[in-house]
Amino acid sequence: MIEVVVMIIAILGCILAILQRDLLKVAILTGINGACVAFLFQFLLAPDVALTQAIVGTAIVPVFLAMAIYKTQRMDDK
Repeated sequence: MIEVVVMIIAILGCILAILQRDLLKVAILTGINGACVAFLFQFLLAPDVALTQAIVGTAIVPVFLAMAIYKTQRMDDK
């Protein structure tokens, strides 16, 4: 039952990331999605894959996205 709740949270995180206009929020939602997937791997008894997913999907990818967003120039709608 808990895995269904985590899957729903992961799907909602993906949908919210698609609908966001602020790119930093997208980076945060990507990290939440990575944490949900890491939890699912741990629940499915794949601790090595879960650890890799937790490091890459929860920490590295959102940080790289945030750094790329920070380095680029924003074009605001006026």
